[in-house]
Amino acid sequence: MTDTLRSDIAACRLCTERFAATATRHSPRPVVWFRPGARILIASQAPGLRVHEAMTPFWDQSGVRLRDWLGVSEEQFYDRSRVAIVPMAFCFPGYDAKGSDLPPPLVCARTWRAPVIGALSDIRLSVLIGGYAQRWHLGPAAKGGVTETVRRWRDHAPHAFVLPHPSWRNTPWLKKNPWFEAEVLPALRVEVRKALDD
Repeated sequence: MTDTLRSDIAACRLCTERFAATATRHSPRPVVWFRPGARILIASQAPGLRVHEAMTPFWDQSGVRLRDWLGVSEEQFYDRSRVAIVPMAFCFPGYDAKGSDLPPPLVCARTWRAPVIGALSDIRLSVLIGGYAQRWHLGPAAKGGVTETVRRWRDHAPHAFVLPHPSWRNTPWLKKNPWFEAEVLPALRVEVRKALDD
């Protein structure tokens, strides 16, 4: 079942026309990175251009920062039998005319998210990155934006942690909110170790 699901997602071309109309005019290339038995779910937004080209999630500086936040090695992070990386859209959505990231197409989550989450029955810890993933997984509990949702991280811990995007563009946010690195990350790393070691 899961092998078929992964193959179906990899072959998905629902957004062919949508992506052709973006400034990047690219074709769909779903980045599928999960297997049964994974204990940690990384729920993120969508692949960026570098991930689209490399076909490896978080294959950029955001990934370096995220692995530091989690306290895991690159080898641990990319072990699909332990970590499932399931964005709200499996493909790079493209850029708009101003060079900004487009949002993840809703059709992707509507089509694939429930079957994928249903197939990941061994998840012990969910890491919800950014507003799109937080709203999908938490519903009304994610109201108020990413900062307020992350500020209320204890409401969801220890089985779920809410994080801002690890993009280096968010460095000013981290400086403005030092409580995130002081309070959230140590607790997150404890739960990551538990999920991987148990």
